[in-house]
Amino acid sequence: MSDLQWLSRTELLIGKERLMKLQNAHVLVVGMGGVGSFAAEFICRGGIGSMTIVDGDVVDPSNRNRQLPALATTHGLPKAEIMAERLLSINPDLKLTVIKEFINPDRAVQILSTPYDYVVDAIDSITPKITFLKTAYEHKVRIVSSMGAGAKLDPTQLQVVDISKTHTCPFAQYVRKRLREEGIKEGIKTVFSPEEPIKESLMLTDGRNFKKSAYGTISYLPATFGSVCASVVIRDLIGK
Repeated sequence: MSDLQWLSRTELLIGKERLMKLQNAHVLVVGMGGVGSFAAEFICRGGIGSMTIVDGDVVDPSNRNRQLPALATTHGLPKAEIMAERLLSINPDLKLTVIKEFINPDRAVQILSTPYDYVVDAIDSITPKITFLKTAYEHKVRIVSSMGAGAKLDPTQLQVVDISKTHTCPFAQYVRKRLREEGIKEGIKTVFSPEEPIKESLMLTDGRNFKKSAYGTISYLPATFGSVCASVVIRDLIGK
């Protein structure tokens, strides 16, 4: 095994045996936006040995207020490629698979046919998200799903609950409704905020990639969602 000196502080906290569990785990992160990019980085820095990242989008100037791959110098570049370079710069020994695609029903099934130890759903469009969650549920994959990070300001309100226990968040409400239509009422771990959304921040979009609307966002909120998702993955994998 390669030199793990860079993980010495992590080993000091969780012990060598648990660190080896992370080194031997394979985590899938879908979506490299404001939530997923930070989740992927924190999971990488946590010592995961193998990771697959999925995103078919490119950096837009409006992403710069909240997304890790978004810089003034990266407009128009694929988010997955930027994140791949970043993750391998953190850990050159990371076994990394990069899928530069948007999720559709067929690809969701294909991607989840690989056995993963944990999956992070950071998809922000309803239809692809439902497809992915339904497939993961049917495959009995361990998953944590991020709900809406837009229209909110207070990171201290985030909670980790079953999808059936979410409330107040409009995005979570849509996800619950669509999952119920698929016969899924519970059994999916989520990160959500019960903070009342700032409704005035809603805007309509052109409908590309299954998104008809979006809320305004602040720099730290999606990153906090990503951090909590990463913590769920790591804590579950090491049994804490």
